[in-house]
Parts: sequence; structure tokens; C-alpha cells
Amino acid sequence: MGGVSVIELFRNCTTRRSAISILLACLFFQSGLIIRVLAETSSQTDSENATRSRKAIAALQQWYTQSTGLYRTTGWWNSANAITTLANYSRIVHSKKYLPVFANTLEMAQKDPDGAQGFLNKYYDDEGWWALAWIDVYDLTGDKRYLQQAASIFKDMQRGWDNYTCGGGVWWSKDKKDKNAIENELFVSVAASLANREKNETLRDEDLSWMRREWQWFRDSGMINASHLVNDGLDTSNPAHCTNNGKRTWTYNQGVILGGLVEMSRAEQKAGQPDPSLLRLAAQIASAAMEHLKDSHGALGEPDDAHDGADVPQFKGIFVRNLMVLNSKSPIRDYPKFIETNADLIWTNDRNPSDQLGFWWAGPFDLADAARQSSALDLLVAADAIYRGRKSP
Repeated sequence: MGGVSVIELFRNCTTRRSAISILLACLFFQSGLIIRVLAETSSQTDSENATRSRKAIAALQQWYTQSTGLYRTTGWWNSANAITTLANYSRIVHSKKYLPVFANTLEMAQKDPDGAQGFLNKYYDDEGWWALAWIDVYDLTGDKRYLQQAASIFKDMQRGWDNYTCGGGVWWSKDKKDKNAIENELFVSVAASLANREKNETLRDEDLSWMRREWQWFRDSGMINASHLVNDGLDTSNPAHCTNNGKRTWTYNQGVILGGLVEMSRAEQKAGQPDPSLLRLAAQIASAAMEHLKDSHGALGEPDDAHDGADVPQFKGIFVRNLMVLNSKSPIRDYPKFIETNADLIWTNDRNPSDQLGFWWAGPFDLADAARQSSALDLLVAADAIYRGRKSP
């Protein structure tokens, strides 16, 4: 180009006084500029997603207690979800930094007075959370100890199955109180996840059998309402004819079943019995939740703005975590948009100077604890995963 400077080329482009040779140079310059700008924007976005999740993880780990393997400021089942979040983060960013945390929790949480030997207690839903956590850690590490722990927990969960009340399903507690959606969603998710990872054919067939038995019962139980949302549980006042109790459609009830349906679809495909209806139903539930369980800003929320107690702050992240799983298997444009909108809202409006994240994702920030933090992290990790997925060839 005869020693013409880039600035001169740009001036010629903008003043439109160039000859043909200069015009070609302008096109070259502009295309290069566009590519460079896009690359810089891409780098900034990538850095922003990674920075958000990294800062939020660091804030979460301030609550981790080495001597117990659990998280302060929150409960037993919440700690299982925090471990799940940590495993997902580690897998997405390809980090081994927190591998000692998983090993420590596997050991110490069974010894602590606030923990439970074998990760078993009186609540079958609590057991399901820990089983899924250890399956996620197994996926990250390939360490069979974690998968064996999950399988051991599932053996105990099977004892909760009862045919007398409601014709099947798992009780919420070991004193046979309530048949709810959550413990049964967890049951089918664990069964399907184990079936997809079990190498022993006999054990895999047992897991598949439990998965199919639970799913047939859950699907026909009436807990999935006409709007494709899952209500809280069943009215068991007439054990022979249980009905949908009409209680709140909590976000986590919409979430766990999404992950379960994805695992079931994979399990049936591997078993040579593909069932397209599973992912269709998952899409219906996901769409219904995104439509009905959000505020005017587009932020995910609970029915009736419910927010009391130690459990509810955990719920929303569980939905988003499983929406991420569904998006990876059966992507729809609305899923990334919903996740990224919420991630931007929470980072802008629901964060304190210590990078702690609160309950109201569109703001204002209320208070900090490990349940709120790990729930919000599920969202930030999902946004990061979506962006990294776009960059992958």
C-alpha cells in the first residue's frame, strides 16, 4: 500500500476521497477493525463472566468450615447444594483448586454432630441432595468413592417407597409424613444419573427399574398441573385417591425435574428405548417457569414473592442450574437469554462490596449467607457456561 499510514487510510475512508486502491485498503482496514473490536468485546465479556463467578466463589468459601466440611450460616441440605455448585464451577473453568474441599467434606461431614453418617438422616429429600452432589463431584474427578457414596445413599432412599398411600412414591420423611414433589423428583434424578454411570449391568438395570417405576408414578400423580408447573405435593387425606395439593409451584420443583428428565432421556437412549416425550415435557416446564415465575424486571422469583425461612433462598439457583443442564442437551434461545438477563441483574443490583449476593436478584440486596450465595452462584456459573459454550467450536 505504498507506505500510506493507517491513519491516512482511515481519513480517506471517512472523507470518501480515495481512489480504487485506497478504497480496497479502507475495506481491509475496516474489516480488521471490526474483527479487532469484536475480539476485544469477546475478551471483555469472557473476562466479566469468569470474574463474576470467581469472585462469588471466593465469597462463598469464606463460609466453608474445614473441621466440619460444611458451610456456616446455612443448613445440612444447603451445604450439599453448595458442594454441587462448587463442582459445577470447577468443571466449567477446568480448575482443580477445590478438589481438597470435596475430599474433606466426604470425610468430615459424616463425623460432625451437625452432619450425618453415610449422609443419611430422617429426610429423603436431604439424602437426594447429597446423592446428586456426589454424582457431580464424581463427574468432575472420576473418583469412584463419590459415585459409591451416591449409590449407598440411594439404597437408603429406596426404603422410603410406599405403595399404600397414593399408590406409590417416596415419603418426605422416615416417619412417613407427606408425599411431596421434591423428594420424588430427586429420587428419579438420582436413579437415572446412577443408571447412566453404573458400569455393572445388574446394578444399572436396578437403577433403570427404579427410574421407570418412579417416573410412571410421578407423571400420573397429578403434581404436574395444567399449566405445566409442578405443585408442592399431594393431598394424602384419602390414601386411595391422592390429589394435587394446589400449593406453591416453588422454583426448585421446576428445576430438579428438568435435570431428571435430561438424565432419563439419556438413560432410555442408552437402553435402546428413546423417549422424545421426556425432553418435550422438560421444555414445557422450563417455558412455563420462565413465563410465570419472574418479576417485571425478568428476575426469577418464588410464587407470591415468598422468601421467608432458611430453605427458600436456595431454591432459585436449583432451577437455573438444571435449566443450564437442559440447555446443554436441548438448547432453545430463550434459556440463555433468561439466564444472562438474571446474571446481569444480580451482579448489578443484588451484590454488596464483598461480592456477597442476596435473595432478590433484581435487588435490593437484603443479607448474606451461604444459601443465598450458592444459589446466586448457580446462576453466575450457568451464565459463564453458556458463554464458554458459544466460544467452543
